[in-house]
Amino acid sequence: MSDMNLRPEGASERARYVLAFDTANEIIAIGLGVLHASSRMIELTASVEAEARRASNTQLLPRIDAALAEHGVAREDIACVAVGRGPGSFTGVRIAMATAKGIASALEVPLVGVSSLDAVAWNAWAAGERGSLSVVADAMRKEVYPVRYLLNDTGIERLEADRVVKAEDAARELAAEGDLSGSASATVPSRSDSPGSHETSAGRFGSTGAAPRSEAEQVPEGETRLVGAIADADPAEGDAWPQVSARLLCGDALKKYGELFEGCGAALPAELWMPTGRGLLLALQAAWRAGEADPLDARRHDPAFALPVYTRLSDAEENERIRLAKNDPKNLATGVQDVAKRADQRATMHDTAILNAQPDEHGITYKPLDAAHAGAVATLESLVMGSDAWSEALVADELPRADRVWWAAYEGEALAGYAGGWIVDGQVQILKVGVDPAMRRRGIARELLAHVAADARDLGASRCSLEVRAGNVGAQELYAALGFRSLGVRPRYYSDGEDAVIMEGPLPLARHDVAGMELVVGAASDDARSLRDEVQTDVSRETSERRPLILAIESSCDETAAAIVDGNGTLIADVVASQIDFHARFGGVVPEIASRKHIEAICGVCDECFDVAASALGIERLTWRDLDSIAVTYAPGLVGALVVGVAFAKGAAWAAGLPFIGVNHLEGHLYANKIGAPDFQPPAVVSLVSGGNTLLVHMKGWGDYETLGATIDDAVGEAFDKVAKALGLGYPGGPVISREAAKGDPNAIPFPRAMMHSGDLRFSLSGLKTAVVTYINNERAAGRELNVPNICASFQQAVVDVQVKKAEMALEQTGARTFCLGGGVAANPALRDAYEQLCERLHVRLTLPPLSACGDNAGMIALVALDRHNQGKFFTLEADAQAHANLDEPY
Repeated sequence: MSDMNLRPEGASERARYVLAFDTANEIIAIGLGVLHASSRMIELTASVEAEARRASNTQLLPRIDAALAEHGVAREDIACVAVGRGPGSFTGVRIAMATAKGIASALEVPLVGVSSLDAVAWNAWAAGERGSLSVVADAMRKEVYPVRYLLNDTGIERLEADRVVKAEDAARELAAEGDLSGSASATVPSRSDSPGSHETSAGRFGSTGAAPRSEAEQVPEGETRLVGAIADADPAEGDAWPQVSARLLCGDALKKYGELFEGCGAALPAELWMPTGRGLLLALQAAWRAGEADPLDARRHDPAFALPVYTRLSDAEENERIRLAKNDPKNLATGVQDVAKRADQRATMHDTAILNAQPDEHGITYKPLDAAHAGAVATLESLVMGSDAWSEALVADELPRADRVWWAAYEGEALAGYAGGWIVDGQVQILKVGVDPAMRRRGIARELLAHVAADARDLGASRCSLEVRAGNVGAQELYAALGFRSLGVRPRYYSDGEDAVIMEGPLPLARHDVAGMELVVGAASDDARSLRDEVQTDVSRETSERRPLILAIESSCDETAAAIVDGNGTLIADVVASQIDFHARFGGVVPEIASRKHIEAICGVCDECFDVAASALGIERLTWRDLDSIAVTYAPGLVGALVVGVAFAKGAAWAAGLPFIGVNHLEGHLYANKIGAPDFQPPAVVSLVSGGNTLLVHMKGWGDYETLGATIDDAVGEAFDKVAKALGLGYPGGPVISREAAKGDPNAIPFPRAMMHSGDLRFSLSGLKTAVVTYINNERAAGRELNVPNICASFQQAVVDVQVKKAEMALEQTGARTFCLGGGVAANPALRDAYEQLCERLHVRLTLPPLSACGDNAGMIALVALDRHNQGKFFTLEADAQAHANLDEPY
């Protein structure tokens, strides 16, 4: 199709627009176009690009808002959102993805993900470039994302899947391919004169540093421009692709590695190195015309399903793979070297981070396969695979390979099953799946496949394939239930002559509520559950009686949470998805994994929150536009985790036209006391004790706080985790140390009480932590068995004694007659008991949050947001996540 003046369909009807954007690198790219369903074409309205300078999260929505306003497009006119999935900067990609999820969720429209690299290639095509093109994007760590394309008048053809390689290796690969024509004198092909590619240099930016401009400025008034004229037919084989004499190069990696790639081809002008709005729309249009996407099908493109392209695991997972591939002696229960049996080595707080993965409801634990269990896999292989079984050496040889993923399931110390996959060309090929016959029909095979698929997705795979015996009907039924279909048969594939059925399908998902996590409903308040039961019987109550309705989101660490509070301060919905299972095997929270799981879970958590709230209100359905405000934790916490929540909440607030509220996470913990005691009012002294904070705060009033003292090194929760790690007790350390301490003597070991008599309200946990580890090392060196309960009880008592002493000083100093607790460590039974005794002795009111409200939850954020809404304290769309925030400073 070459007509660039196609008359818009249904000219008398309201146009349906697609909004596309990308922040995978230092450029914000925004595209706006009209969707034409019958022709599956997109009419270009605007293509805007601007430098972000590491500020995508503050600039993206204001620029989108300005683009729509300039062209008279209302938010209600947006029928689809398209977003660049990367690969690129992990944070940049997640900012765009989270914002897109928020916008699409609130507008209730499809969200289609497109490749950021494809957008670059399409933009080069639209500029008239033809021939062989390599897009080389910066992947940091001296690595790049290289993808090769062929460009002709018909469109572009991608020649390989996304991957990440060292920049030097990528340059070496391209140089080895050499001159495409065999000629030593390479020249750049001329621009095409095709109707879809008629732009001149005047219609394109002169450089990436130019001021933002819109391509719509180049369109004469009254003329309809399509983003591209892509022919219906594929190019004829053999002669459709132009003969080119040099490879073309573009991509932001050329900024950093230009010299490295000098001999690999001819670099295009710098203005063609980045994604553009037009490139994004062309990528979407191509997918639409190929049947790979439908921008008008909301069911097919649920925002929950859109995920970034990473092409690699987190650093923690990559390092784990390296370590597990080494065949060192391991403790079968923990999967790591047994510290207790190495008297010649000393333990530290970081001693191999005991990898105690959490067992599921069936008592099955899933972990990456390590070399120490290769023999057990080979034994099980011989039992279930017969003559096709792999040897121990072959299994062990698989584990260090970067393109392999292997997982194992254990019941106690016994191997219950295993599965492995090979990632190649954007697909994971399942190599093996085996389950102990005595443990079948417990969902083990499906869960193993889901774990392999999750890693494969992070490594760039989007599809899955496998072979299964023709006679194994049960396995074929399992795969069919997972969405696989038969592609054909490999005759006599197995060693005994049996045929193999080839099956292909989507990446299998775990059988959990969202993103491999179970949802906890009514997480912060048992009272909220009883309220819902009561209100459901009275369906006549109108939501207007409960105004304002505010949704709050919490994502500061490793919980993805959402809650809705009404104008009476009642939590009518409170949902949490905890990531603890994903972090436990590392002995602590891994920031990159936390951020990835938030982007996967946030839509599902919010959807469940709306369903619960609708039921509580006695109405059929509650939507984003039925709310009065949207709130989110903006600080303090892990920046990568906070960014997801902030970007999502801002996107939803913008799309729904609602006020946006930012909440300090620490203030949320203060408000958590209202969940268990609605009549609680300042003044009060509050002890905030968690994995990241140890504070004593004087609450003079709501929003008026003074920090009296804080830790000068480690937080209480951090000390619990590290001592538990040194003892080999797993993660999180607080609950397990508390359980062990209950069996021990708190006076058995005289551990130090740091700063107990310092005369001020500061804390220090580092010295105590070091003293405990030194004691452990000395006991092991002497050959004595550790008395774990006594160590835990003595350590815990040392912590409690200092906390209580400082609390008493704070109460005396301020004269407050109420004392409160907040933070995850506030759930510690010994600490709660000690504070009860203190307050009884001092005749001070003690307010304790419910145990369920001690950890991170969105209910406490919602309660803060309600007050801020009533006071008109709103944030602008330029707000961003912050790792640190001073509780004492108004915001």
